[in-house]
Amino acid sequence: MRFDKKLVVIIRDNLLTWQKLNVTAFLMSSIGGTQNIIGQPYVDGNQVSYLPMSQQPIMIYLASGEELNKEVKMITYTGGLFNTHNDEDDRSKVEEYPTDKLNLVGIDMFEKKNHVSKLIKGLKLHE
Repeated sequence: MRFDKKLVVIIRDNLLTWQKLNVTAFLMSSIGGTQNIIGQPYVDGNQVSYLPMSQQPIMIYLASGEELNKEVKMITYTGGLFNTHNDEDDRSKVEEYPTDKLNLVGIDMFEKKNHVSKLIKGLKLHE
């Protein structure tokens, strides 16, 4: 299957493992909840149903803090969100800082393939 958009998650390279996983999960919840990427439910040989997943690959990259500042419509996750415990506090924490002062620890992009490819050039895939 060919896709005209590319789906990438870019995580700050110096986070703890649990933080990388947490950031990835939250960023993907935004894409999954707002974009048409979810396929049909799965059914196994015993006719047990399972929830659907993304229809297309999701590539996860690592970047330094400076490399996270991308000029594209994106979803952001800031360092301050590790210290909040609900959605309202999360939004308030982001609102405290102007754009150029956000402590980005992860971003998510779902845009035209060639545009995203240019923006992630030089970043390494998460291993």
